[in-house]
Amino acid sequence: MKHSRTILIYTVLVLSPILTSSYHFSSHERFQESLDPPFLDAGNEWVDSVYESLSRDERIAQLFMVRAYSNKGEEHAEAILKLIDKYNIGGLCFFQGGPVRQAILTNRYQAEAKTPLLVALDAEWGASMRLDSCIAYPRQMTLGALNDENLILQMGREVGNQLKMIGVNMNLAPVMDVNNNPRNPVIGSRSFGENTENVSRKGIAYIQGMQESGLLCTAKHFPGHGDTDKDSHHTLPLIKHSRERLWSTEMQPFREAIRQGLTGVMIAHLEIPALDSTSGTASSLSHDIVTGILKEEMGFRGLIVTDALDMAGADKNHSPGDLEALAFKAGNDILLIPTSVPKGISAIRKEIRKGNLSWERVEESCKKILAAKYWSALENPPEPAGLTNRLNDNNYLVTRSRLYQGALTLLENKNGILPLKKLDTLEIATVIIGDTGYNDFQRYIDLYLPSTHFNISREASAEDYLELMEELGPFDLIITGVHNTDMRASQNFGIRENSILFLNRLTDIKPTIVAIFASPYSLSRFKFGNELKALLMAYEDKKIVQALSAQLIFGGIPALGNLPVSAGARYQAGDGISTESSFRLRYGLPEEEGIDSRLLYKIDSLALDAIRVKATPGCQILAARNGMVFYHKAFGHHTYRRRDTVNWFDIYDVASITKITATLPVLMQLSQEGKFDVNERLGNYLPYLDTCDKGDLLIKDILTHHAGLTPWIPFYYSTIEPMDADQNLISKKLSRDYPFRLADHIFLNKNLRYVDGAFQSEPSLQYSVRVADNLYLNQTYRDSIMHSIINSSLRDKKEYLYSDLGYYFLHPIADSLTGISLEKYTQENFYRPLGSNFTGFLPLNRFPGEQIIPTENDLVFRRQLLHGYVHDPGAAMLGGVSGHAGVFSNANDLAKIMQMYLNGGHYGGVNFISDTIIDKFNTCIHCDEGNRRGIGFDKPEMDYEKDGPTCQCVSPDSFGHSGFTGTLVWVDPETGILYVFLSNKIHPDQDNPKLVEMNVRTEIQQVLHDALIY
Repeated sequence: MKHSRTILIYTVLVLSPILTSSYHFSSHERFQESLDPPFLDAGNEWVDSVYESLSRDERIAQLFMVRAYSNKGEEHAEAILKLIDKYNIGGLCFFQGGPVRQAILTNRYQAEAKTPLLVALDAEWGASMRLDSCIAYPRQMTLGALNDENLILQMGREVGNQLKMIGVNMNLAPVMDVNNNPRNPVIGSRSFGENTENVSRKGIAYIQGMQESGLLCTAKHFPGHGDTDKDSHHTLPLIKHSRERLWSTEMQPFREAIRQGLTGVMIAHLEIPALDSTSGTASSLSHDIVTGILKEEMGFRGLIVTDALDMAGADKNHSPGDLEALAFKAGNDILLIPTSVPKGISAIRKEIRKGNLSWERVEESCKKILAAKYWSALENPPEPAGLTNRLNDNNYLVTRSRLYQGALTLLENKNGILPLKKLDTLEIATVIIGDTGYNDFQRYIDLYLPSTHFNISREASAEDYLELMEELGPFDLIITGVHNTDMRASQNFGIRENSILFLNRLTDIKPTIVAIFASPYSLSRFKFGNELKALLMAYEDKKIVQALSAQLIFGGIPALGNLPVSAGARYQAGDGISTESSFRLRYGLPEEEGIDSRLLYKIDSLALDAIRVKATPGCQILAARNGMVFYHKAFGHHTYRRRDTVNWFDIYDVASITKITATLPVLMQLSQEGKFDVNERLGNYLPYLDTCDKGDLLIKDILTHHAGLTPWIPFYYSTIEPMDADQNLISKKLSRDYPFRLADHIFLNKNLRYVDGAFQSEPSLQYSVRVADNLYLNQTYRDSIMHSIINSSLRDKKEYLYSDLGYYFLHPIADSLTGISLEKYTQENFYRPLGSNFTGFLPLNRFPGEQIIPTENDLVFRRQLLHGYVHDPGAAMLGGVSGHAGVFSNANDLAKIMQMYLNGGHYGGVNFISDTIIDKFNTCIHCDEGNRRGIGFDKPEMDYEKDGPTCQCVSPDSFGHSGFTGTLVWVDPETGILYVFLSNKIHPDQDNPKLVEMNVRTEIQQVLHDALIY
């Protein structure tokens, strides 16, 4: 029979009503009339049947919930099985361990139980409070900062679902204590805060979510553990407040939760003379408190659970057994962590014989427990296989992220400094106190604006801090983070006095933004100076919180939270400043923007496969939707030597992407200012071209590759010659003497020398064009390039044929109309204001070589590995700055530029280009002639019989550009998807066709579109 009952409890249908899932919280809502706990009338027939099958001792044993672990080995498991087999105990409360191990043990224990066990867990912030490998949701103090209880409602549902997966049907949570004592040693961050209404609303939301999932929950610690300075684990705290104060403050959240159909209440171990005048009596053992107040005055009919009876706060004047009997006499239903099961059963029987207890009282609690078991029954036993993955589903992580986002609380924001604006005016240093390694706060700051980083141990001396203060002198803004903290007031929240003094002094003399990754109570220890520009309370020191805090500072996410507690005179509960959202890119999880993360592994596979077959040594891939980066990874190495791994901040030669990230934005801005018109002739801007056939070319035809220009001119041929005067430089056929393939039917002589006077190894006035390490080109070649283009032939028929040559003319037009060089103009007017500081021409002038990805091992022209020098030979001969090539960047920087285009020309509070101008340059003006190109931007090929730059999944409105080095940027206004792929496929050989033949870039783009959920 015992096995058949176990099967029944897993398969029973929960028929009793639960709180409706359609309920939503609003700021002015009144609480409803009292609801009974949803399990009360559940499975009456089953309850009666099971109750009648139990012996009297077994009925008493149903009251006992014993401590269990999943990390203590077989000896412990056998001890639990003995209690189950011998006494038929009512339940288990699991502590440390892991979810898979616990699920296996739960199945084992349930299989041996005559009566199904009630399985509980302390999971205040989710199962991770006790178990490894589970999601850690925010602590309740962090949740107290939220202004959206629906997020907590959702968290409750998810915690409920996760615990049911493990085999748990009771959560010993939430904490409903009003934490109005900053020095509270045991509640603190476990409370929703000091405001009674806030605690009530947050707690009820959490309860409702859990109970909707069929989970029993237990509000604790009645009648209120928030205003104590002692820990009931170690002693019996004394609360001296009046009954009126306790009723209106400490007990109010419990009263409101009871009205909403609360399933369980946990009773604290507290001495409260105003409620029970018996000296030294713990509230958990007080009939006046448990029965008189909770059951009779408040009308609570749910499960009443003692706090653990092995805590020092329970009455230790009573021996094992007597303690359990006293707790039951007080009115408790479940005796949590009893000191002795057999002695407890015996003592309760003894009290019944004495007439101090009745069998009717046992029946009341036993049937209530059985009804709760029926209502909270699992549909199936927990399945250990794949459990960890199910518990860590990305949808749960999305909720966790939203909770932390909503909680971040901005307490100071002088002159609206946040989100930070005018990034090009800022020289930022970060100071991390308490964490000596480069952390996620710094890493995400760098994603917005590369900064100089300082770290200092929390044990640093005053001399260390003085030295640091001197190093901060050159910077005009300091962003500090306080890390490696402690939630305990007794430990001063883990913040040392030297750190306090340093921050107080720093905010006196330098403009400073402070982020505190610690308890909000720690704020009372600081006396910030007048140069404190912004103060962010982040509550917890976790990687996700660090990342989100950086995003808030730069405007990726808004500030929404309000302080749940007061901290000194300066900061009061309820304080909080809101900021605007969608200011810059944000970084989050795929499901936040309707992307199925389960499909994105295919991107990893495509990238790794490309590296495996040597289509490219490495790559960066970024994808965003609606302004949120949901995929950002680096794969492989800089070269096939596999010494330097690619990271987020490495820089690639983006080749022809230069056209839409340098030349085009300048022309669009000039067009907006009325200085430039794509409908004009080329000769109107470069009059010297009127002497040749290039002067009548229309700018718009050049930008759409419809002008009839020659596709390509190998300008560098003029700098090399065969060593044998009887041989030609090139041949149309591959042979021993002509082994170097340059293009179709073009093969280069293997025995070459530089033309006399073309190069020298040291720079001079005449040899000023640096094309590679120790290689300087005679500047006269600049003119020869332009002469070659001017003298080149135009095709008779104007039709689409890709050509770089027109951009050689657009470059000097841009320089002339702006009055400064293309390199400088793009830096000052685009890259630095965007925060794209890794982007630009001539990267070796700004970055170390080890941060720049090498391209081709050039055996012909420059005769060295190209490392930090533009790959395109023509651009190199112009000194590395050209209208068609020369920009280096990384995926994150390019995403900012492309998001600016998607935003209609604005980003980070700056209007760079009007949306009408962008639309104009994105127009396909020759589509009826078979030319897909926009005026500068590439467009998708909608004739699927032809090759195009994209997958066949993008919309006609999408646009972007590709690059010869193995790059692609593309955005689609219809779906909001932004995609960046950067590689150095031409390393070491520019003729490597594998990346193109494998369609790696477009296959990845297809995955992104396949992953769209909505």
